[in-house]
Amino acid sequence: MPLPPAPTKRAALLSPDALDAPARSSHRGSRRSGDSRADEATVHSPQPLELFDSLGTEGAGGATTRPTRRARSKPASAPAPVSAPQPEAMVQVETRKAPVVEVTPAPAPAPQAPTRPKRNKSTGPAKLFVLDTNVLLHDPMCLFRFEEHDIFLPMIVLEELDGHKKGTTEVARNGRQTSRTLDALAGAQDADIDKGLKLDTTGHREAGGRLFFQTAPLDYSLPISLPQGKADNQILGVVHALRDEYAKDRPGKPKQEVVLVSKDINMRVKARALGLAADDYQNDKTLEDGDLLYAGSLALPPDFWTRQSKTVESWQSGSNTFYRISGPLVPNLYINQFVYFEAPGEPSMYARVTEIRDKTAVLKTLKDYSSGKNAVWGVNTRNREQNFAMNLLMDPEIDFVTLTGTAGTGKTLMALASGLTQVLDDRRYTEIIMTRATVSVGEDIGFLPGTEEEKMGPWMGALDDNLEFLAKGDGGGAGEWGRAATNELIRSRIKVKSMNFMRGRTFLNKYVIIDEAQNLTPKQMKTLITRAGPGTKIICMGNLAQIDTPYLTEGSSGLTFAVDKFKGWPHGGHITLARGERSRLADFASDVL
Repeated sequence: MPLPPAPTKRAALLSPDALDAPARSSHRGSRRSGDSRADEATVHSPQPLELFDSLGTEGAGGATTRPTRRARSKPASAPAPVSAPQPEAMVQVETRKAPVVEVTPAPAPAPQAPTRPKRNKSTGPAKLFVLDTNVLLHDPMCLFRFEEHDIFLPMIVLEELDGHKKGTTEVARNGRQTSRTLDALAGAQDADIDKGLKLDTTGHREAGGRLFFQTAPLDYSLPISLPQGKADNQILGVVHALRDEYAKDRPGKPKQEVVLVSKDINMRVKARALGLAADDYQNDKTLEDGDLLYAGSLALPPDFWTRQSKTVESWQSGSNTFYRISGPLVPNLYINQFVYFEAPGEPSMYARVTEIRDKTAVLKTLKDYSSGKNAVWGVNTRNREQNFAMNLLMDPEIDFVTLTGTAGTGKTLMALASGLTQVLDDRRYTEIIMTRATVSVGEDIGFLPGTEEEKMGPWMGALDDNLEFLAKGDGGGAGEWGRAATNELIRSRIKVKSMNFMRGRTFLNKYVIIDEAQNLTPKQMKTLITRAGPGTKIICMGNLAQIDTPYLTEGSSGLTFAVDKFKGWPHGGHITLARGERSRLADFASDVL
């Protein structure tokens, strides 16, 4: 593809080895320059407490209240690895002025930053959150997600928790974990149930509130239409009594707002009908809105080259051209993010961000997989986003790839084609392992006979369809290997595994495809990704508009979780495929249905 012109004299001094690993690792420090500068300023500032408080407030674990949900999308550990190279330079500059003062205190405040966080962020009095049983069964760590606020557990919640502790399901495991957590809090030194258990006694410093149990009967009156024996109505009665009890300031009991937190929509509706404050548990949501999800690509403005004409540096290395750019665009970039420039009458450019250092970024032009000479197992890309995805799939330096998009955008076909090429032709990986979440669209058909692979067979229709296309060489031929290899040989290198038996395994030099990943929870996604051993590449694919798992949304899906947490990692990449290529019927159906 035509590229903007020629290298400058200044760029001739640059070595192609400029793209080193330490340079890539500084990407987050550059992008979140405000955070990293706050870290550096804290080391040298006479008032470190304010800067650390503002950083800790943004980086610590999220809470359930809506104002703190945004903070949850910025992990506390994000600035740590990237700010390492930069403070080093800062200390060197400062030590020339005062070597003794600056070098010694630098390590001391660093571990303190996230520990004393958020008291100053609160704009009002601490609230009292009454937790429903389903919140504890959904997230056993929810007790520590409410920052400085207090938590109250009605006695009926403990009874329901005890009834869910048996079994091997995820709910039973969470129930047992919650019981162990409550036991550890109650058994801590100087614990006093009457005064409330301090939530930070077990090491969770981000929790500044107290945990209260219902130790005495509460007087409340609910409408006669609500059956008194039902557990949900008893919890509503407790919230009603607590609201009246904490409505006014009393000696030893300051005024507090009482809020019910429940995952049950009907429970929240009934609470609001009774005039009680109720809210959903928000900590499990990675994003507020699915439209805010990182897309993996960015369109450059039409005046990009005009602005960069005096400051851009370019050089050639092999078949790739590199551009070093600067300006206000750089802080908005991530490592391995794709950028493209398309304007009428001007040559187009498609590149990937490979380095972010200070206020500059390096762009590397892409390999064009849309041309016949670069076909991957006989497959050519048909649009811009597919070309971006194929560059990620074929790059040996990328260990983790996430692909999202509507039906028919080519996710499974491209992942399989690149996998077969790298397993059979390049011998980069030993075999392809494919798995998916076994969540039915409709009614379950019951137990399936046979071995593990035979049981997974009905779930792997997409694999069979794409293998049939790749083995026959439909649409232009699959190359010499595709014509010579039989379908049995191809299948001998593809293993279909069930997710139920993944825990404890380690994959060495494998090419792992996780299909329909939108149906996974964040915990299941973590379990699968942490199976990767040396030399393994994992591809997660899914359509966030087709979630079949109950109680899972676009914001809380494991695929959304992975995309958000891995963005900007030097060995990971993501792309959202925008245009369907299956057929005109499928494209039209995706748009209008």
